[in-house]
Amino acid sequence: MNLLIRGDKIKVTEAMNDYVEEKLHKLDKYIEDHANTKATVVVKIKDHRQKVEVTIPLKNFILRAEEEQEDFYAAVDIIVDKLERQIRKNKTKLENRQPKVNRDFIFQEMEELEEPEEKVVKRKKIEVKPMEEEEAILQLELLGHQFYLYKDATTNQPTVIYKRKDGGYGIIESE
Repeated sequence: MNLLIRGDKIKVTEAMNDYVEEKLHKLDKYIEDHANTKATVVVKIKDHRQKVEVTIPLKNFILRAEEEQEDFYAAVDIIVDKLERQIRKNKTKLENRQPKVNRDFIFQEMEELEEPEEKVVKRKKIEVKPMEEEEAILQLELLGHQFYLYKDATTNQPTVIYKRKDGGYGIIESE
């Protein structure tokens, strides 16, 4: 796996770089074309805490995890565990969805996790009304939800507005 490691308001040292490479290369055994896979690692500092974000775009899927800890090395360890768990937890679903010729993962190397299957436990129908972003933010806040689906008044397309961890808002628009 090819790694691009960069720091945001922090200089990534050679030791940090080597540690990330050593840990993330443990995932190579799960990834079919790991030699041509490019992973992006961003290290950020916030107060006295280190935040590590890893994104691995594959042919059919994107693996992503982030962790914030006081210790950089602990954050990297937790991220690798999270990514490995994501792959192993979804092994059956991934195996069934991927065509045999265009696979992202090597399934023989994985042991399947014994976890209860996630199922849709609630289904809801809502009326999607046209509105501006400001009104959607107000609705989101009034409902106390993390996201809100609405129809954008200018484009007339379904749009999701969501509350970000940093306190801001994000928008997901359909094409």
